[in-house]
Amino acid sequence: MDPAAIEALLHAVREGRTGVDDAMKTLRHLPYEDMGFAKLDHHRTLRTGMPEVIFAAGKTTEQVAAIFAHMALAGGNVLATRASQEHYDAVKLVEPRAVFNRTARTITLEQATPPAGKGTIAVVCAGTSDLPVAEEAAITARIMGNTVELIADVGVAGIHRLLAQQSSLKQARVLIVCAGMEGALPTVVGGLVNAPVLAVPTSVGYGASFGGVAALLGMLNTCSPNISVVNIDNGFGAACIASLINHL
Repeated sequence: MDPAAIEALLHAVREGRTGVDDAMKTLRHLPYEDMGFAKLDHHRTLRTGMPEVIFAAGKTTEQVAAIFAHMALAGGNVLATRASQEHYDAVKLVEPRAVFNRTARTITLEQATPPAGKGTIAVVCAGTSDLPVAEEAAITARIMGNTVELIADVGVAGIHRLLAQQSSLKQARVLIVCAGMEGALPTVVGGLVNAPVLAVPTSVGYGASFGGVAALLGMLNTCSPNISVVNIDNGFGAACIASLINHL
């Protein structure tokens, strides 16, 4: 953010030379913060409704810590996905309020109150082995202002476990369903609810699951018309879409 540009814009609004709507359009395209190795898009929320998020995998601990610290100073909530214990140890030195979820592999800082979603997002996973992806989705959705209910270990191998959760499933405004193996769970859930279902194939399964490709293909070929599919293990992406739907 350039303070001089913002000050000039505010003066223009006060003096009637620029309308409020035009000023908002200008704010949506203010320059990013250039850190050299990273360019932080602090105004992504204004443009897209979703904040900038740190994808920690492939970044050094020093890079993740520096980005996290700069984003924290901007005043919003901060989320880093696919983070390791080493990433968290480095972040903790610059931002002691940060919280690490080992299962989801996320580092979060909650210091702002985003606009609340209109209903509940249900995050459903077939087995305990799918929890890392489901937890990533749940944490992402929560930090974006949504009420989230996590329903774990309700795969089709024991379908009575899923049917016992019908009340929660039907009350959700949007659902995220994570499954590996053959990926059948989203189709079953889609046939029980009148809400959008975001299917997340996970890389859980034996050899012929091909690291989640079998589940992905099964979900793409679903016969339930209320289902859309994201990439393998992409709990974060599913949560972003679910949050946008829940804020409409």
